[in-house]
Amino acid sequence: MTLALPEPTIHRPYEAGAFRMQLGLTSVAEPDWIEFDRHYPAHMAERRRLLRDHAPEVVEAVPGSEPMQAELLDTLAEHLCQHHPAWFSRAGNTLRNHLLGEALPLDAPPLDLVGRLVQEDVCLLRDEGDGTLTLVAAVLCFPSRWRLSSKMGRPLGAIHTPVPLYRDKLERPVDRFLSTLKQGRIAQRLNWSIMDDPTLFQPTGHGVNDFATVVTAENAGETLVMRVERQTFRRLPRTGAIAFGIRVHVTPLATVIAAPGEGARLLDAVRALPPEMERYKSMLPFREALLAHLERHA
Repeated sequence: MTLALPEPTIHRPYEAGAFRMQLGLTSVAEPDWIEFDRHYPAHMAERRRLLRDHAPEVVEAVPGSEPMQAELLDTLAEHLCQHHPAWFSRAGNTLRNHLLGEALPLDAPPLDLVGRLVQEDVCLLRDEGDGTLTLVAAVLCFPSRWRLSSKMGRPLGAIHTPVPLYRDKLERPVDRFLSTLKQGRIAQRLNWSIMDDPTLFQPTGHGVNDFATVVTAENAGETLVMRVERQTFRRLPRTGAIAFGIRVHVTPLATVIAAPGEGARLLDAVRALPPEMERYKSMLPFREALLAHLERHA
């Protein structure tokens, strides 16, 4: 039995050429639903700290979502034991995590337990039957500058109101895709941002561009990071809820552009960002330093 964890995946979802706001969906095989890497122990320690010290900020649900929460935990536990049997096993109502050397009772609060098992955050979306999807429950330890308290119980379109171009370019495709998502299919998409803060728990910061920065053309590779959200979608069979997974990857900029051609490709992608998207991503204070650094590595 091997407990070795793989190296982190370096996702590079940016594209050269004209900026396009698109879903960019790809299919995911069942064994690849949940990502694991060597950061697992450190990430789980941070998640447990947040679940202990910031529970009201990282776990929230509306009344009536309890069956969806229970089904999410059942689905995840079955997946882990079936597809990662060296790392997880089940004995009755106890799930054993061999990576951390612990046994967890499966009758614990579902969202809290999901947050203690995997590096993914998971939001549950209820299909209202009219094409509308509502956020009804979530464990969100590693938010990318948003708060559960401001989104819980709201429709997906309203949740994304602050996102530039979402209403015009993505709202209809997203609603159409999720409302027709078939049981048994898993899909994913990737979001990316450049940030000057590697912290995983970031509930605030979108659209903030009046901060001082130490980023220069010389040190941008070490002081900036690429933050990628690997977003997954699957429909739970009993309740019909959509499990929306969010796995955050934080990679130093220097590592991202170390591969041949990536400096030029990222330079092209950053240059193509619309002004409103740069403001939303809080990139303006270090934008010129970032561009200068990428030009040197193009």
